[in-house]
Amino acid sequence: MNEIKSLADQVRSKLAQPDTPPEKTTAIKKKADKPAVLSAIVEQLRAYDIANHKSMAHIRFDGQTAQMLHHFKMATGVEITRLVCFSVKQLFDQNPELKTIIKQHIQKLEL
Repeated sequence: MNEIKSLADQVRSKLAQPDTPPEKTTAIKKKADKPAVLSAIVEQLRAYDIANHKSMAHIRFDGQTAQMLHHFKMATGVEITRLVCFSVKQLFDQNPELKTIIKQHIQKLEL
């Protein structure tokens, strides 16, 4: 009988207390924000227009490079197609001797 009375006393004391839940002290994890200042090359990549690019090329990468490209895309939001197009264009622009080699080869084919 004492158990029933003590249980009733517990219920009464809970009803008398205000209805505020106890504050939780668990820390809320926030995602790390992307840095506001990105390097100039990433800005150039994002600005590079590939809208008129219609030709396709099938390329292969080793596993480590493919993984790095995937991580690069996740980190910057720049798709791999844009990165490869930009990189190849920069390669030919910075090394005009490559264009010369191609022109010489084409001239030999026409003879």
